[in-house]
Amino acid sequence: MRHYLLAMLGLLLFSTTVSAVEKTEPESVAEVRQRVQQIVPYTLDQVRQTFTKTVHGGVQHVVAKSPDNTRQIKLIQAHLLEIANEFRKGNFSVTERMHGAAMPGLARLKTAQPDDIKFDYKALPDGAQIHYSTEYPQFVQALHEWFEAQQIEHGNEVIPEHIQHHLIPAE
Repeated sequence: MRHYLLAMLGLLLFSTTVSAVEKTEPESVAEVRQRVQQIVPYTLDQVRQTFTKTVHGGVQHVVAKSPDNTRQIKLIQAHLLEIANEFRKGNFSVTERMHGAAMPGLARLKTAQPDDIKFDYKALPDGAQIHYSTEYPQFVQALHEWFEAQQIEHGNEVIPEHIQHHLIPAE
């Protein structure tokens, strides 16, 4: 009987905790989305964004939902170029403003020396991408943690034309 009561108490506590997490998470995502929209120059509802982990880091894509939306494409390209340049200098303040200083992986990324991580910007016909790569395992881990947090807070839409070429182990 005692084990039964303990099991029931455990299930009750677990279900209460899960329910509390489920109720607070959408508010957190909504808050992040609101902060992001205040910081980025493009309109979030008009773009798709992905964070795809690779062996040596990952690739961030931001593309316009409509390939004819040249205004959004130019805004995406300017923003991603700017943040890639800031990341190269070790300046992650944009990420901190969007997601907070406690964002997973961020503290370790901020310890990297300028050449420890590569931030390769590339303009795309419908937007832009940043390819994050490093040979240092601690920074690969930090990038992966950072990407997972980005996926949770931004969502991670599938962009089929961009996924396939990042699944090669050599990256």
